[in-house]
Amino acid sequence: MKRWLWPWDAFGGTALVVVAVSVARNAETSPAARAVSVAALALIAAAWLFWGRRIAPHEDDDTAHGSVWFGVVLVALFGIAVSASEMSTFALFGIAPMPFLCMPSRAALVTAAALNLTPLPVDVLHRAGWEELRIDGGIALLGLAFSALLGTTIDRISRESRERARLIEELEASRARVAALSHDAGVTAERARLAAEIHDTLAQGFTSIVTLAQAIESELDTDRAAADRHLALVLRTARENLAEARAMVTVLAPADLHGRPLAEVLHRLAASHGAQCHVESGDFPTAVEVVIVRTVQEALANVRRHARATTVTVDLVGGRLTVSDDGIGFDQEPDHGGYGLRGMRARAAQIGARLTVTSAPGAGTTIELDVPS
Repeated sequence: MKRWLWPWDAFGGTALVVVAVSVARNAETSPAARAVSVAALALIAAAWLFWGRRIAPHEDDDTAHGSVWFGVVLVALFGIAVSASEMSTFALFGIAPMPFLCMPSRAALVTAAALNLTPLPVDVLHRAGWEELRIDGGIALLGLAFSALLGTTIDRISRESRERARLIEELEASRARVAALSHDAGVTAERARLAAEIHDTLAQGFTSIVTLAQAIESELDTDRAAADRHLALVLRTARENLAEARAMVTVLAPADLHGRPLAEVLHRLAASHGAQCHVESGDFPTAVEVVIVRTVQEALANVRRHARATTVTVDLVGGRLTVSDDGIGFDQEPDHGGYGLRGMRARAAQIGARLTVTSAPGAGTTIELDVPS
């Protein structure tokens, strides 16, 4: 629907109706002439509604491509109306905008000029005097100036509307691109986070199961009691892995945190790795607690795999987490560190925390996580 034409429909329709009623009530003109004039005005209205409106551009069109034949028909019908009754000249106020609404600018200007000059040859046919020709000529020039001004205004409004529509379309396209990029970035970040979650939980659990299974294999014939203990650890680790997997499917939070205080979870993790634990801290948001637990899990897993430590401590005081060991340490080269350390740093960055790793060969390792208050 071309809603932008409704004001012009109302303006032109009102002008045509008022002039048609005035012509019909003009006693100075014969009934036949009045009928012809009113019929011509009615045909102009019909031509606009069923032809001009159809070829008028939509709001987002660049230009009007209406047929010039519409202008020819418009001038012809207006000439008939004016020939039958000179009072029909006043209908020009409603007819003049029509060419500019549905025709190219140059064709519309030519049509408007023809409409404004139409009363002059009619005066000649009616043998009007010089005075009448002069008056009608002045009116025609004024009407032509009015039509040109009106056409320029309509064209400017149309261009502004099209430019506004174009800008809105570009803005919507830009928003769509930004949304797509944000979605892709979110997907990438979520994949990285899930990779870190899997590495810290399931992968470590499976590594423990493989290690215990290898120990059981060698102990079955030599140390049945140790094999039974290790088998119990295998079952426990498998159950914990299952719980972690279910947690990932639901809320992707550590299963240990479900319904348990952070201090209890940290003490339990430390005890399972033979580490000492000390907690003096208040409550944290769930996202921060997840990062703390994952950092402790990864740090203790690294100690078990690489450090050969005899003493391990886990301390959470205020907003600082410290995991330290007296193991063999490692050389802190610029690019040193496996996936576990990179994952810890990435998780710390997600909550605005700072992760510091201090280590040297033979001097043990200390990992510090400073959580923002």
